[in-house]
Amino acid sequence: MASKIPATVVTGFLGAGKTSLIRNLIERANGRRYAFVINEFGDLGVDRELIKGCGIEGCEDEDVVELTNGCICCTVADDFLPTIQGLLDRPQRPDHIIIETSGLALPKPLLKAFGWPEVRTRSTVDGVIAVIDAAAVAAGRFATDVAAVQAQRESDDMLDHESPLEELFEEQLSCADMVILNKTDLVDAATLARVKAQVQAELRPGVKIVTSANGQVDPTILLGLESAAEDDLASRPSHHDDGHEHDHDDFASIVVDLGEVTDPDLIEARIMEMARSHDILRIKGFLALPGKPMRMVVQAVGDRVQRYFDRPWAAGEPQRSQLVVIGETGFDAAAVTAGLRGTLRADAAE
Repeated sequence: MASKIPATVVTGFLGAGKTSLIRNLIERANGRRYAFVINEFGDLGVDRELIKGCGIEGCEDEDVVELTNGCICCTVADDFLPTIQGLLDRPQRPDHIIIETSGLALPKPLLKAFGWPEVRTRSTVDGVIAVIDAAAVAAGRFATDVAAVQAQRESDDMLDHESPLEELFEEQLSCADMVILNKTDLVDAATLARVKAQVQAELRPGVKIVTSANGQVDPTILLGLESAAEDDLASRPSHHDDGHEHDHDDFASIVVDLGEVTDPDLIEARIMEMARSHDILRIKGFLALPGKPMRMVVQAVGDRVQRYFDRPWAAGEPQRSQLVVIGETGFDAAAVTAGLRGTLRADAAE
């Protein structure tokens, strides 16, 4: 009987650096055949595009599967299990399966899926890797002030004590076999020490924290953990073990089409303005610049914006500027759309 194929679940909140971590794995594959399952929140498959079109030897398009029918933790039976079975049924089986969850996904339902009879005899969860944005944690984006919450709790019995962001953060950490504290280049040493202590307090005993910048972590550290997480569910507590489903109605997304962009600096400035003035969690996508044969990637977490050229536009590929915007439910989608497109109008006026 063939040995079980190991699978690694890469979790972490929006913009933590999961895709950068995976690209680093591809670049340092050294002949290992990886298969990737990518789940995104929103209608524009940016993460899959960044991996599929990476141009790295050994990374073939058919090895990258995107799940787009909803958040992966809610579509396990309909979407995720058939995908895993399809990978396991391939004549040339992958050496390792890498699963990048949506930044809004709970990891535990995926671990339970590996206990299904159709899967457990052929695959095992090698480990759950939680990627954490050190700068976001330092800014208090995920954790609330414990003393303030306690004071509110004592004064208001009707208070919803836990924010969706904080709950997701806790869920992802409590399920992890290893934590990658990423973007450490954005914080100083004292802040990093404080963040590490804060994260460590949320982890199960024995779970290690590895620091990184730009997702640069040796694959030998990430892979080969042999945790068999599907057999260790009891030690991974969840807010949702009582059977209640995770509520994704707390978050919403839109896609904004911008056309050609002649000045990306103006787009970046407008993205920062929208992030500051609206409940925006994440903006990501691609820009088409006139006269430039390469597409520009835009990644924004809060009002921190990164942009770079990643590859030439492919022959016949539509050269469009599109951004997916993810925010808390109720954010003013019309105002954000107008704000981002207003950059183009200001640009055209100059």
